Amino acid sequence: MIPLHVHSYYTLLKGTARIEELIEAARKNHLSSLALTDTNGMYGLIPFAKSASENGIKPILGCVIDQPNDESVYAILLARNNSGYEDICKIITSRKLNDNFDLESLISQPLENLYIITPSIKLLKKAGQRHNVFAELILTERNKKDARILFAYLTENKIRYAATNPVYFLNAGDYELHKAVSAIRLNKNLDNLSDEDIVDSEFYFKDNRDLEKMFAKVSDAFKNSEYIASDCNVDLHLKEYKFPIFATPDGKDSYSLLWEKCFEGLNRRYSPVTDAAVNRLNMEIQVIKEMNFVDYFLVVWDIVKEAKKRGMVTIGRGSAANSIVSYCLGLTDVDPIKYDLYFERFLNKGRSSPPDVDIDFSWKERDEIVKYVFDKYGYENVAMISTTVTFKARSAFREIAKAYGLTNEEISKYSKFIPWTDARNLTNLSVMFPEAKALNFKIEPWKSIINLASRLAGFPRHLSIHPGGIIITPKPITTYTALEYAKNKGLGLIITQPDMYSIEDLGLVKIDLLSQRSLGVLRDTLDTIQRNS
Repeated sequence: MIPLHVHSYYTLLKGTARIEELIEAARKNHLSSLALTDTNGMYGLIPFAKSASENGIKPILGCVIDQPNDESVYAILLARNNSGYEDICKIITSRKLNDNFDLESLISQPLENLYIITPSIKLLKKAGQRHNVFAELILTERNKKDARILFAYLTENKIRYAATNPVYFLNAGDYELHKAVSAIRLNKNLDNLSDEDIVDSEFYFKDNRDLEKMFAKVSDAFKNSEYIASDCNVDLHLKEYKFPIFATPDGKDSYSLLWEKCFEGLNRRYSPVTDAAVNRLNMEIQVIKEMNFVDYFLVVWDIVKEAKKRGMVTIGRGSAANSIVSYCLGLTDVDPIKYDLYFERFLNKGRSSPPDVDIDFSWKERDEIVKYVFDKYGYENVAMISTTVTFKARSAFREIAKAYGLTNEEISKYSKFIPWTDARNLTNLSVMFPEAKALNFKIEPWKSIINLASRLAGFPRHLSIHPGGIIITPKPITTYTALEYAKNKGLGLIITQPDMYSIEDLGLVKIDLLSQRSLGVLRDTLDTIQRNS
């Protein structure tokens, strides 16, 4: 049987199974396919698709969408094809950004490129009898009563059903960790958690023998699950670049415009123009053309040109400074020929990850130029990139201790001696760090707290905003990925759900528009000199 309802630890503070653990469990069970269906998110979908494919397992890409203010009413959505994947990106984005999102209204739409699986009779009535709609059949001890009611309705109305055993944690022994992260998510003590706050203790990754035994009386459910899995085929074309499109004036093609602007800059930068400079520029432009980076360079040139037009202080840095194209376009101010800098460090045909250009702006002016990018290239095609904030030793310790009901005063007596290190090191603090030698974690509840906290190592805690990363896409961003508000929704900042590494795997090329206080100080200094001269 193919698990069709699997959560990873990317279902923030709910699921606890790491993607690499899920892939390994699938391999041990000789599964040819595996689904990932995190709740209202695709945070882990790209690393999952990449890892599954590398391990010879077909990734089934999906999500669980729940009804706002009632997470017990939900539907599993699985992408049948690439259009289905795009539908999932759009649906998740709507769920995150639209205050009026309604799951019932969504389910009533055809959604031909998705499979819809739900245990909700209300949603099944809304969906009607369609070839892509199945009831979710869960047969655990805790779910017996609901399953009996659902099965009677399905039999009476001749609705097909698919077997699932939702996976929120890898092994039965991980249930305590699931309860702990649920307490953190809900800001509750472990002792105060209700059945509605935590999932069924049977929701772990079972082997095929256990599942066959569980669904022995409804073998059709197995067959339907396998049919659904076989019909889900998505190819994300990972690592194939999806470049922004630069609208050229007067119908001129991008390559001709780049050539023109580069040679204008060459005559401005070099006097006299040398053969070495011309040859170097010709070589770089050809590589840029062959690797389809022409529009990308023009977009960055346009941003810098606009910033200078507005009198902003700006400078390019990083490996882009190795490029004479960058130098001639005014993106950087370092002569790569004079300083013998190698273009190949920035861009070469053997590079596995896309390069990006880092442009610094004054911290007072950076938001203005970011707004220009959104306005010019369209709010549907521009987004800031997220970064995933994970648990480290001290934050993991504090949160688990709070879940145990300890006060801030009690926690601080210990946490102030915990160094800024990986949470995995919590069980060996007194050995690894002199400042922690006096800590005694061998007595309860500290022993249990430390053991659980160490298992939170690397767990996503929340999304934040990348310091400067921004993407501009050729089609609407929701063609490629889902969006949501940054942590402080009131600011109205929208970010990608996948982080920088997943964005790169998707082939989206970021531009770094960075905020520098030193450039702000420089601008203030120059203004002061001008006023007083």
